[in-house]
Amino acid sequence: MFAVSTFCLHSIPLTAALDQLTAITDHIEIMGDGLHHLDSADLLTSYSARYTIHAPCRGTNIASLLEPIRQASVEVVRQCFGIAAEVNAGVVVHPGYFAWAEERAKAEQQLKKSLLDLSLLAKEYSVRYFVENMGNWEYFFLKTPDELHLIGDIPFALDAGHAHQNHCLAEFLSFPAAHYHLHDNDGTEDSHLALGKGTIDFEPVMKAVQKNRIIPVLEVATFEGVMESIRLLSRF
Repeated sequence: MFAVSTFCLHSIPLTAALDQLTAITDHIEIMGDGLHHLDSADLLTSYSARYTIHAPCRGTNIASLLEPIRQASVEVVRQCFGIAAEVNAGVVVHPGYFAWAEERAKAEQQLKKSLLDLSLLAKEYSVRYFVENMGNWEYFFLKTPDELHLIGDIPFALDAGHAHQNHCLAEFLSFPAAHYHLHDNDGTEDSHLALGKGTIDFEPVMKAVQKNRIIPVLEVATFEGVMESIRLLSRF
């Protein structure tokens, strides 16, 4: 089984994306940015699919040293929790970033503060959330496994493409993950290629997925790439 992120159809309205994706899978991850930003659960409940929701990340930063921005970012995720609770969905969250290298220590404390806030909110809404590892983007947290301590016992979402871009996929695979994003690249750019079009060896990735009994999410840049990836997944 597999899930598909609406990322592959981010340029069309969410209704049209869901019409297209529900024809190939009943497990969908909503990319909550751009045209696919959610204000309510109404659209999701009109389909019979099962969901996860990727919280908005382009304009948020839960590690911001600017306290109003940190608080607003937590509020954005809280709104996602409210929608997720209505459709029994998990929520994927980015760990944020720091603007200057000299601010890293303070940003870590802001991240921990936000994760405490989010954990309390997740309990209040009875939803599960996951923190995702980042690609090779300067000043972002959780690019390598030695930063996993920052999220404590919060479930970890392993993005295989991000880990490969940072040349530490094998190391990440040694840690249990509760959620998986699958896409490929050549180890230099976060290109979200179809599986098999980059240089990732997906055999150990799929062994980890199967061991942890998780339905992986195809987070590929194009719908055609999703269909190619499904064909490759059939080998496993």
